[in-house]
Amino acid sequence: MSQTRRLAAILAADVAGYSRLIGVDESGTLNRLRSIRAEVVDPSIAQYRGRIVKTTGDGLLVEFASVVDALLCATEIQNTMTEGSAGITAEKRIEFRMGINVGDVVVENDDIFGDGVNVAARLEGLADPGGICVSARVQEDAAGKLDLTFEDLGEQRLKNIARPVRVYRVRLTTMERTASSVEIAPTLALPDKPSIAVLPFSNMSGDPEQEYFVDGMVEEITTAISRLPWLFVIARNSSFAYKGISPDLRQVGRELGVRYVLEGSVRKAGNRVRITGQLIDTMTGAHIWADRFDGALDDIFELQDQVASSVVGAIEPKLPQSEIDRTARKPIESLDAYDLYLRALAQVHRYTEESVREAVALLKRALAIDPSYAPAAAMIGWCRGWQRLQGWGPFSDAEVAEAVRLAIHAIEAGKDDPDALWMAANTVSFFAGDHNTAADAIDRALTLNPNSAYAWHASAFASYRQNRSASAIEAFRRAMRLSPLDPLGHIFSRAELLPSTLSRGDTRRRLNGPIDRCV
Repeated sequence: MSQTRRLAAILAADVAGYSRLIGVDESGTLNRLRSIRAEVVDPSIAQYRGRIVKTTGDGLLVEFASVVDALLCATEIQNTMTEGSAGITAEKRIEFRMGINVGDVVVENDDIFGDGVNVAARLEGLADPGGICVSARVQEDAAGKLDLTFEDLGEQRLKNIARPVRVYRVRLTTMERTASSVEIAPTLALPDKPSIAVLPFSNMSGDPEQEYFVDGMVEEITTAISRLPWLFVIARNSSFAYKGISPDLRQVGRELGVRYVLEGSVRKAGNRVRITGQLIDTMTGAHIWADRFDGALDDIFELQDQVASSVVGAIEPKLPQSEIDRTARKPIESLDAYDLYLRALAQVHRYTEESVREAVALLKRALAIDPSYAPAAAMIGWCRGWQRLQGWGPFSDAEVAEAVRLAIHAIEAGKDDPDALWMAANTVSFFAGDHNTAADAIDRALTLNPNSAYAWHASAFASYRQNRSASAIEAFRRAMRLSPLDPLGHIFSRAELLPSTLSRGDTRRRLNGPIDRCV
């Protein structure tokens, strides 16, 4: 069995919503797909010197020697399909999603393998129905050679691909020209904060009687996530409209008006159960987070609570980061208070003197737009605290007073926002020495969201300042467990935050691990 390697442009394509189309009209769908292949797809591939490597029921993999040929073929097919489907209803319309990548491939018996192929397949999964997504290498190789516009979607983490891939969406002029004649499913506007739907999990146990357990798990997770006030969560009854089907997640995003979807599965074997979950961006198809949980079924309710808590603790840092990435690509003139807050949060993540100073400036702009926006008010005080601790430039007593005033305002205005509460609590405790107000705000934050690693960290430092070392250490443990890989984890390792009543070495020993792993 001989193997060779070569550089190739790979096009992966499949039919969007194929299972739904087959379910509605199996015979008609198959006949129309055969006709499209014969009249549109295969002739275009031949014209641009492509080689069909393999086909599936609804998709195909094609190899080209030239990136330009691959793009010309893909755009011609998509434009022809769009023009030909103008009078066809959405329920019967056949639309391809396509992904193109350039990479080294392994050739064996006319088949091709390798990362170059895998990336193309993942890019196809990111494309909209009727659309094309390409890697940065494809965009670079095609630049100046074709009259195409590429929309930068930023770096994406693709399933089972070790490195991030920069992705571009091809803008198809024919699609834009004929858009008014194409029937489009109703789309709900996205809320003004991150939005998510928890879809029914798949029962992988082979036992229909376990459906109650699977559905109960989803309800518990939905309830736990709903405690996060910065998150818009679709009600269980709406999400369960998709039970028993495998929907196109982009369509789910449009129909429910959410940016993110959490889906998963449950597999039971004897007294053991495995639960998997993955968080997906419905706008791009990118996988933001995935994990699995194993446990015993001796107490299924305790396991449900454990999984729900773990899921919330795991995704909470991920969603804000995804929102930050989205806002970074938004034109500066269209930013609102929430967007400015997210940009400030991105600056805080960098943790430099310049970035924290820039964060304060962005937060003040947010408050100029919306003076009642509690998270922005609270974060200013948090930034001032870090500037003071690190000696990052002088700022006046008036600015300290402003930080405390804004923190008190945030506690009052953001009484249902745990993030605003714990940040404001740090400020009134650190600058004003008002530990009672801080403790009340932190308790409120943890009541609202007991899975907030940041709130537990604030609780730890509040306990330090009150010389309650045992409570502080327990709160640190909770924070570390909820978010062991948090992007802000490094900043909480600073020795300056630890009071003289508990030394850094003592803290390390009693936590049984390095303090710099804390959130």
